[in-house]
Amino acid sequence: MAGRLYGVGLGPGDPELVTVKTARLIGEADVIAYHAARHGRSIARSIALPYMREGQIEELLLYPLTTETTDHPGGYQGALDDFYADCAERLAAHLDAGRIVVVLSEGDPLFYGSYMHMHKRLAHRYPTEVVPGVTSVSAASAVLGRPLVERDEVLTVLPGTLPAEELTERLRATDSAAVLKLGRTFTKVRDALVEAGRLDEAWYVERATMGAERAAPLKDVDPDGVPYFSLALLASPTSSQWAERTFVPEPASVESAGEVAVVGLGPAGRPWLTPEAQEALAAATDLVGYGPYVDRVAPNPRQRRHRTDNRVEAERARHALELAREGARVAVVSSGDPGVFAMASAVLEAAADYPDVPVRIVPGLTAAQAVASRVGAPLGHDYCVLSLSDLLKPWEVVADRLTAAARADLVLALYNPASRSRTWQLAAARDLLLEHRDAATPVVIGRDVGGDEESVTVTTLGELDPAQVDMRCLLIIGSSTTRVTGNGGVYTPRRYP
Repeated sequence: MAGRLYGVGLGPGDPELVTVKTARLIGEADVIAYHAARHGRSIARSIALPYMREGQIEELLLYPLTTETTDHPGGYQGALDDFYADCAERLAAHLDAGRIVVVLSEGDPLFYGSYMHMHKRLAHRYPTEVVPGVTSVSAASAVLGRPLVERDEVLTVLPGTLPAEELTERLRATDSAAVLKLGRTFTKVRDALVEAGRLDEAWYVERATMGAERAAPLKDVDPDGVPYFSLALLASPTSSQWAERTFVPEPASVESAGEVAVVGLGPAGRPWLTPEAQEALAAATDLVGYGPYVDRVAPNPRQRRHRTDNRVEAERARHALELAREGARVAVVSSGDPGVFAMASAVLEAAADYPDVPVRIVPGLTAAQAVASRVGAPLGHDYCVLSLSDLLKPWEVVADRLTAAARADLVLALYNPASRSRTWQLAAARDLLLEHRDAATPVVIGRDVGGDEESVTVTTLGELDPAQVDMRCLLIIGSSTTRVTGNGGVYTPRRYP
C-alpha cells in the first residue's frame, strides 16, 4: 500500500499554538520533511520539535537559492521548479514504501507556504490531507490586541514583493491590510504606506508569538534590522477608538532567548563525558562543531546538527550565537575541554556582539589528562601546556615558550604536534628541548586515546621520531624528575629535589 501525505500547519511560532491534530500527526509520522534555506536552519522543525519522537526519518529540503542570481537555463523560477520536483520525488520514494510523510509548514500550509509545491506534485498520486494552521496575520492581530476587520470591512493580504505602485494603490483602497514578506522590502512597503496616507495607522510585528517577538508603530522601526518573519498590519479602522487600551509587548528579554553551551566532549566517547556535559547535550536543540566532533555525539532525530570545517571557528561561533538568538538551545562541541585550545575562546570573543545571548562553558576531560592516565602520573608535578601549531602565532613565540619551559624544568604537554601541512615543527621543538634537557628524558606519545585506534608509546627525548606523530597525537615530555617504572609506567614525583 502507498503511504499517506500530510501537509500540516504549525502556526506562527509558539509550539503551544500547534493544533491537537497536527501534534498527533507529527508524533505518528514515519517521515518528517521541512524546507530550509542553505544555512540548514528550519524554524518549522524547531516549532514541531516537542511533538517529534526518536527514530523518525527526517528529510531536509534545502533550497538551492533564495534571492541570488542563477545560471540555471530556466532562470530563477526554473531552478526552483527543478528543486521542487526533486523534493517531490524524494518524498514519493517514502510514500511508495508505505510510509506516513508529514511536511511541516509555518503558519498555514496553503497560505504562502512551501508545502503547496509538494501538494501540487503529489496530491493527485497519493492519499493526501492538509491540516490548517494559525496564520501569521491572525497572530499579529492577537499580539497587537486589535481586530483585523469588523462587520463588512475588507481585509487585503499583500506580499511585500509587489511593485511599489501596486502596493500603494491596494493599501489606499482597502479597509484593513496585512503586508507579508517584509525583510528587504520593508523600505518599499513603508514608502507605499506614506503614499497611501496610512503610515500613522500601520503597525509592525516581528516573529509573532516566538521568543523574540516584537511589535511597534511601523514608522518607528529601523529598516536595517527587519527580518523576513515580520509583517505590516493595518488593523480594523474601528479599532482606533480604543487604541489607548491596547497592550503592546516589549521586546523579548534576555531570559526568553536561547543559550549557547560550549561543551567539552572529553578525548573520546561517552564514557569520558561528564554528567553536566551529557545533560547539556541532551537539552540541546542544535549541535554545532567541527564535523568529527559532532559525529561523536549519539544521533538524536530531534536535534539539528551543524558540521563545519576545522578552520572556521569564528564563523562557527557566530552561527551558534545566531541560532541561540532565534531561541535555540545550542551546544557547541569541542574535543577535550573547550577552554584548552578549543571553542570557548572563539565563542566568548564573538559573544561580545551578542550581549542578549547567554553563554556558559561546560568543562571536559582534557587530552593531556587522558594520555597521562594511560601511563600513570607524568603530570604529577608542575607542568606546562603548549600548542606547537604556528597557524595562529609565530613560530618564534612557540620557540621562546618551549625554551622557557625547558629552562624551568617543567613537564610539557604538547598539543597539535604535527599535521599534514606542519611537518618540521616537532623536530625543531625536540632539538630546542635537547639543549636544556637530557636525551633520556621520558616522552609519552598518546594517539587517539579512548578511541578505536588508541596507541600509547613511551620513548625518550633523544629517540623521539617525529614520523611517528600525527595530528591525532598528544605528547608529554617529562622533567628532570620524571621516572619510568619497571612495568612501563611513568610518573613525576610530587617532591622536587
